[in-house]
Amino acid sequence: MKNLKGNNLIKSNAIWIVFIIEVIIFAIASGGTFVTGSNIVNIARQVSYYGIASIGMTFVILIAGIDLSIGSIITLVNVVCAFLMVNAGMNMWVAVFAALIMATLIGVLNGAMVASIGIPALIATFATQTIFEGVAYLISGGRPIAGFDSNFGLFGRWSLGPIPICAIIMILCFAVGSFILNKTYFGRYFYAIGGNEEAAELSGIRVNRVKYLIYALSGLFAGLAGIVLLSRSGSAQSTVGKGLEFDVITCVVLGGVSVNGGVGRMSGVVAGVLIIGSLTNGMILMDVSEYTQMVVKGIVLAIAVGIDCLSKKRQTV
Repeated sequence: MKNLKGNNLIKSNAIWIVFIIEVIIFAIASGGTFVTGSNIVNIARQVSYYGIASIGMTFVILIAGIDLSIGSIITLVNVVCAFLMVNAGMNMWVAVFAALIMATLIGVLNGAMVASIGIPALIATFATQTIFEGVAYLISGGRPIAGFDSNFGLFGRWSLGPIPICAIIMILCFAVGSFILNKTYFGRYFYAIGGNEEAAELSGIRVNRVKYLIYALSGLFAGLAGIVLLSRSGSAQSTVGKGLEFDVITCVVLGGVSVNGGVGRMSGVVAGVLIIGSLTNGMILMDVSEYTQMVVKGIVLAIAVGIDCLSKKRQTV
């Protein structure tokens, strides 16, 4: 019995064990630079925006869906928020609010395409990804937008003591995401739909409405990630979010959220975010080329999904 409990404990905390091993390896390889206070703060800043975006993606993958539009939402929020502040002279807070409303509405559009029209989530969100990447380019003309209020640095560059405010925002978002999953009936609906959508419908859950909510939340969290990234970079770029959706998906799947739906915890996603953030930072410190980093991240994603699929097969045997 003790052995069984020990095995279950190791299994449930395996992702954190992997993270600790990764930290030890990079600490040794970098001669201790990896674990300095300044680098830990740097990692916290780096992971903040795709950590926030991963919360919405977690909800989507829990219902066996996918949202490829996250990167383009981040890009569009960057461009629109910067445009409103610089070109339209809008107040910082009003511009942020307007950009977040826009991001949420894009999520609602995704939900309508998936739930009401019946377009597969992969195709629907790929379509909106393409559309809004183009819209972002048309608004910016392909040129960076900079020169907004210095107070906008609050979201990405300022710190509260030694802790970056963007990391605090990420932690609060994870707390909200965990509350939704563990303490609300909507959270239970997410798991039910991912486990068996037909059974969830028969049990009285309004599946389409829940899908609208999930994709709207995905858009909202992606929008907030876009605000943090814009604040951190200080300049809006029409390609800034390109490919970020795959980092986000990797974090979520690596964190134990099943691509088949119905399985996953927010604490695992936190570990997934830290692993990918530390991996990226460690490879930069070791002067690994950007293209090699892409190969490594692709391998990590393939392994994570492969493990999930093999686990699913064993459960059905």
